[in-house]
Amino acid sequence: MEKVLGCLRAAAEPTRLRLLSLCAASDMNVSDLTSILGQSQPRVSRHLKLLCDAGLLDRYREGSWIFYRLADDTGEEGRIARQLIGLLPDDDQQISHDRERLEEIRSRRANAAEAYFRANAEEWDSLRSLHVEESDVEFALSKCFPDHFEDFLDIGTGTGRMLQLFADRVDRGIGIDMSRDMLSVARANLERMEIRHCHVRLGDMYRLSMEDDSFDGVIVHQVLHYSEDPARVISEAARVLRPDGTLVVADFSPHKLEALRDEHAHLRLGFEDSEIFDLFDKVGLVAGSARKLEGSPLTVTIWSAKQPGIFNQEFVAPLESARFDHVK
Repeated sequence: MEKVLGCLRAAAEPTRLRLLSLCAASDMNVSDLTSILGQSQPRVSRHLKLLCDAGLLDRYREGSWIFYRLADDTGEEGRIARQLIGLLPDDDQQISHDRERLEEIRSRRANAAEAYFRANAEEWDSLRSLHVEESDVEFALSKCFPDHFEDFLDIGTGTGRMLQLFADRVDRGIGIDMSRDMLSVARANLERMEIRHCHVRLGDMYRLSMEDDSFDGVIVHQVLHYSEDPARVISEAARVLRPDGTLVVADFSPHKLEALRDEHAHLRLGFEDSEIFDLFDKVGLVAGSARKLEGSPLTVTIWSAKQPGIFNQEFVAPLESARFDHVK
């Protein structure tokens, strides 16, 4: 009862209801919100603090920026927040005006993201031409997560493509990346596709901010070759993986394209199956298959592993043959 009353007290003010409505539609920072509401930054920040303290909004940092979004519906406060949003009339003049201003901000975000993507497209396209078609990789990845599950983490999310790919089979998705430019692209892509149950945030793959046993599925897609410490990335991925959860790593098999070090900042020229499976072993994961997708000259490999728990024995038995099940 007290929790419900606290939520109602926090929301029972026109500006705070407007803030809830806006944060339900998009991840918002204080600058955007002050622009839409036409109120001072201290006043907006005060309202936001009350909503966060009540558990109706989640607050997360992205560098020097603070973003706000409606609380996750896994908690009672998040469910109350969504019920309150559902009670707001669609034809309310103030809410409609706020949404028009929000669309202007979204348009600016999308234009900025497109400009960044366009400026870097030549580099990405030149790398894609060296390996198998992305559609083939994505199809193979989709087979690694065949079932619907609750919580999904994309480490090194880039443009947010993995969140888009798996959006229809997860309840909640989070993508992390160290590049603010890439996060802007990812955020714009998710907003364009109206994917509200997945979001992105600034994050360090060596020190994930998530608690232990937080995700049913974790993916590390074309990230390890940029890493100075792949073992630490795998260790963190395993730490946040729930029992019976699935980890999937997609990266290049060993190659000799030294130019990728200078032209694309690759620190590693691919990985042997044995190296990845050893990393899995060291953090207590049970290795699955290594799926090969051959390109010219780069081959993409998809390695999978399970966190020990109650899981399908077919996945790991016989273990030795599963480890080196090369599927072309």
